[in-house]
Amino acid sequence: MPQYTYKARNRADAIVEGAIDADSKDNAASQLMDRELVVTSLEEIKKQSNVIEAINKFFNTVSKKDLAIFLRQLSILISAAIPLVQALRILSNQAENQTLQKALREIVDEVEGGTKLSLALERYPKVFGTFFINMIKSGETSGKLDDTLNYLADQQEKDYELQSKIVGAMTYPIFIISLLIVAAFVMMTFVLPKMLTMFTELGPDVVLPLTTRILIGTTDFFQAFWWLILFGAIGLGVGAGYYGRTPEGKRMFDTAKLKIPIFGDLFKYIYLVRFTRSFSTILVGGITVPQGLRVVRDVIGNAVYEDLIDQTIKAVEDGNPVSSVFAKSKYVPSLVSQMLSVGEQTGRLDDVLDKVTSFYVREINAMIENVISLIEPVIMVLLGLGVGVMVAGILLPMYTLTSQF
Repeated sequence: MPQYTYKARNRADAIVEGAIDADSKDNAASQLMDRELVVTSLEEIKKQSNVIEAINKFFNTVSKKDLAIFLRQLSILISAAIPLVQALRILSNQAENQTLQKALREIVDEVEGGTKLSLALERYPKVFGTFFINMIKSGETSGKLDDTLNYLADQQEKDYELQSKIVGAMTYPIFIISLLIVAAFVMMTFVLPKMLTMFTELGPDVVLPLTTRILIGTTDFFQAFWWLILFGAIGLGVGAGYYGRTPEGKRMFDTAKLKIPIFGDLFKYIYLVRFTRSFSTILVGGITVPQGLRVVRDVIGNAVYEDLIDQTIKAVEDGNPVSSVFAKSKYVPSLVSQMLSVGEQTGRLDDVLDKVTSFYVREINAMIENVISLIEPVIMVLLGLGVGVMVAGILLPMYTLTSQF
């Protein structure tokens, strides 16, 4: 759909600027008139090429950090009794992320024209997400938008802090393992073949140790088919990424994540924390359990737990408690289902979910520390074995040959 930039005067005779999506220029002008704006300038934005647009979207995504900062700043401004339109305009002018800045400027124009904040946000589900939008809608309905924003800011900051810890913990081992794979590929393809040439020229009469023969066979394969290995790895990665976006592929990969030794429990706790924290926030916002479960479903990010929540929604609509489905799942610890049952029986489900969240956040932090302390010696052992095999493959035949003289 074409997009138009405009300048117009509002009811207070102040100049406002922004952008609007419309089928035609006349339709854009009509929409602006409906907002009681007097248009002074209206120009169509020329579309960029698909490649440039895709690159801009990739590099200008709105991260959890951007959204957490925006939420905290908006909650502070609203708590300071600054009008919503003025607060949004201040934040749109100082936003560093271009995608967020563009969205906020258009939202300011819509809110100033009389549109509710939640309705304006609904035009940008990829920026703010259904969870955020539903919480804002709940805050508007209850008349406690400032409280809702404060609570949302707290939760978003906790989510960002947890995500940062996980990413920070996994960056070092992933970097080291990637470096080792590249180094092994270079050694097998370009370095070792030259060093092992002397052994291949000795002829069939000389019996080389098994380690050396395996090393020679491996380097010959790498040298002859390095291009096949390289493009095969790239093709496998692209194919896995494409298949992972299909419903069947996503379900398979998401199930596999939960079964990986050591890391499976870590992933399980991460998804459970996303559920308990988001569901608690939703309940505090006054949203009903079935509707809240539908919103939380889109936040989890794992097909196994999404299916579990779908089953829970059906059970709740049939008059059963949330804990009834969770208690039957092997991917939910008994503690979670028992605590959910206690929360439902006492009518304090949001408080219980907060306590469960705090417990599993501590578990995640402990597991991350254990994984880091375990990965470093494992990497050193693997590195030592690799170097040992290469050294043995080169030195053993040299020792055997020299002992024959």
